[in-house]
Amino acid sequence: MYKRLIPLLVLALVAACGPRIRPLVPVMDNGEVLDTSGEETVARAAEVSAAERASTAAALGEIEAEALASCTPETCAAIARGEVALGMTPAEVLAATRTTWSAWETRGASDVTVMTGRLGAQPPSDAVGPLAFVSLQDGAVRSYTYSEPQGFRTVNSLADATTAGRADAQAEALLREGDQYTVAGRLDLALARYDQADILRPGDPQTTLRIARTLDKQLRPIEAVLRYRMFIHQMELEKIRARGEVAANVAEAIARAHERIVVIEKR
Repeated sequence: MYKRLIPLLVLALVAACGPRIRPLVPVMDNGEVLDTSGEETVARAAEVSAAERASTAAALGEIEAEALASCTPETCAAIARGEVALGMTPAEVLAATRTTWSAWETRGASDVTVMTGRLGAQPPSDAVGPLAFVSLQDGAVRSYTYSEPQGFRTVNSLADATTAGRADAQAEALLREGDQYTVAGRLDLALARYDQADILRPGDPQTTLRIARTLDKQLRPIEAVLRYRMFIHQMELEKIRARGEVAANVAEAIARAHERIVVIEKR
C-alpha cells in the first residue's frame, strides 16, 4: 500500500511547487465606455499640424513666385541652387533658404535692413550652411554671414562666394584657432588646425611656418626640418615676386628658418 502512496505524494509535491495562477480581475465592467479623449487630442494635434504645413507650403509658393518674377539670371540660378547671393531681394533670400518671415527677425530702416535667424528655432540655412544674418541696403543683399564650426564667415564680394574664397576664409579661421591653441600650450590641437588649413590653402608659407614651428616645439626634428625647408622654398618664390621692404622681410624670414634648421641638425 505504501508503494502505491509514494507516486501520489510525489505528484502532490510537484503540483505544490508549480506556478500559481491568480484569479482573473476584470479591467472594465460590462457596459463601461472607454475614455477616448487622448485619441481625440492626438487627432486634433495632427489636424493642426497638417493645417500648418499646408499654410507654410502655400506661403512658400507665394514667396517663390514673387522671387522668380523679378530675379535676375544670376539670382534666379542661385535660388534654383538654394544659395543666398549678393544683390538678392528679401523675397529672393526667403526663396533661396526655403523659409518664410516666421524664421527671421528683422531690424533697421528701409535703406539698411538686417535679417537674423529667430532664436529658439532651427537657424535658416542655404545649400552652403547655416546663416547667422543677412544685411541688405536699399532692398538688396550687400553681405551675408555663415555660422561655421571655425566661427563666422562673411561674404561681401563675388570672390568670397566662390569655392576658393570659402576655402581661404576657412583656412584663416583655422589658423587663428591654431594660434589660440599654441598660446594655451595645446600643441597637438594647434598642429591639427594648421594641417587642416594647409589642406584648404596649400602652398601658403605662413601655414607651413606655423607647422614647422609647432613640430620644432614638439621635438620632432625630421618633420620640422622638412617643413622649414619647404617654407624656405615657398618664400624664395615670394622673394622673386616681392620688392623693397617686403623683399627684406621675406629675406629675414628665410634667414631665421635657416638658423632653426642648423640648430635642429646639430642636436
